Amino acid sequence: MADVDDLLRTTDGLGLGAAVRSGDLDADELLDTAIARIERLDPQINSVVHRLFHQARLALPDRPHGLFAGVPFLLKDMNCDYEGVPTSRGNRVYNTIPMPHDNELVRRFRMAGVSILGKTNAPEFGLQAITEPELFGPTRNPWNLDRTPGGSSGGSAAAVAAGLVPVAAAGDGGGSIRIPASYCGLFGLKPSRGRMPLGPDIAESWFGAAQSLVVSRSVRDTAAMLDATHGIDAGAPYDAPPVQTPYLDVVASDPRPLRIAFSAESPIGTDVHRENRAAVDQAATLLESLGHEVVEATPNVDGRALANAYITMYFGDVAATIAEMETVLGRKATIGDAEIGTLSLAAIGRTISAGDFAQALRLWGKTSRSMGEFFTDVDLYLTPTTAMPPVEVGELTPSSSETRQMRAALRLHAWKAVLKTGLIDDIVEQNLSRTPFTQLANISGIPAMSVPLGTHSDGMPLGVHVIGPYGREDRLLALAGQLERAAPWFDRISPLAAH
Repeated sequence: MADVDDLLRTTDGLGLGAAVRSGDLDADELLDTAIARIERLDPQINSVVHRLFHQARLALPDRPHGLFAGVPFLLKDMNCDYEGVPTSRGNRVYNTIPMPHDNELVRRFRMAGVSILGKTNAPEFGLQAITEPELFGPTRNPWNLDRTPGGSSGGSAAAVAAGLVPVAAAGDGGGSIRIPASYCGLFGLKPSRGRMPLGPDIAESWFGAAQSLVVSRSVRDTAAMLDATHGIDAGAPYDAPPVQTPYLDVVASDPRPLRIAFSAESPIGTDVHRENRAAVDQAATLLESLGHEVVEATPNVDGRALANAYITMYFGDVAATIAEMETVLGRKATIGDAEIGTLSLAAIGRTISAGDFAQALRLWGKTSRSMGEFFTDVDLYLTPTTAMPPVEVGELTPSSSETRQMRAALRLHAWKAVLKTGLIDDIVEQNLSRTPFTQLANISGIPAMSVPLGTHSDGMPLGVHVIGPYGREDRLLALAGQLERAAPWFDRISPLAAH
């Protein structure tokens, strides 16, 4: 068992799948080893909130198939519906409702051969870049247990960084794949709008901003999983450009020399940590050494206006989510049904007019056009993934005075008055100022990735962020493969993963 434990920690998903298919590795033993690691290590990080060990054993075929044959895998507890198990989205109400069927994404994960062992922690409704839901408690970063792994895919990222599984499902509506990837030393790609299936029950998520895929330790695992899962399903409102070459093949070859723009300035005018800036400079130097042209340039986008337009959608969508919950409950939602912060966001969303919401979405469309124009002159755009290192667990929890104000405003229906105090603006900036770079790709519907090239002086991982034109995941993955060969990161593992 110890040898298999070492193999699980030191081999990516494709390597494990190949060993299972060849007969060199017993799938049952691999499954048991992964379960043992989860039972031994997860109590320290709290990443797995629904354990599906019995179901995984029953589902394991005698002869596992697929590129990820028998590979231990975890689903994010959002947008990954598993028949008979709740998709809680970090919420008390939905944690009591089992799903009637697998959704299309989970069906495709199964077809790739993975062995699904559980579902991972996420903030309530994926609303934060940290993973600290009241329902399940906080997830901790395997590199430093006092720090957050980010969010909203923090549970999945922590599990992979701890060596519980080599790859795990993740989703990204404003950076929720890329931020945890950066904080946990992983590779994370957000696909283009329309690239991934969302059905059969959801047509689009966050007005097309959100897409799902995985976090992984190797680029080729992400590429192979994208090969296995991409493509629209029945009734999808978008269809990304067709894939010309398998992504796994793309990763194996260096890209042609590219013209890459870069900037380390926050698009909303807030501070960027010197080490996050330095990581971009170092990446630019590496790219030049690989034969690429690197130029300092930014797209013609009003970052502050765009952040406000993004937040307008965010508020409005939370209001719609709580309205759906109330339909399920057959009554008004209370503090016992959702976190007070979530109910407050929904209350703010109900104060936004239809005209303001439509105006925000128009700016989204203009931004997509601006990014399309930007990519006629450059091939890719490099920034920091985040502006700051990961915060300590609990650091972003609203203060007692903020909580009292939210409770009073909910009781008195006084959100318009509260907004004038600047309280919500302060809370929003406190969160977005740490992660201002990732929302641009979500709003524009274009692909983006975080590549684990850097390290903070305290040893915490640090990713750099690369955005590509619509439909050009192949360009991003080709560059990621080249960077992985030039500056390997796979052997850099968290202290917890070494156990």
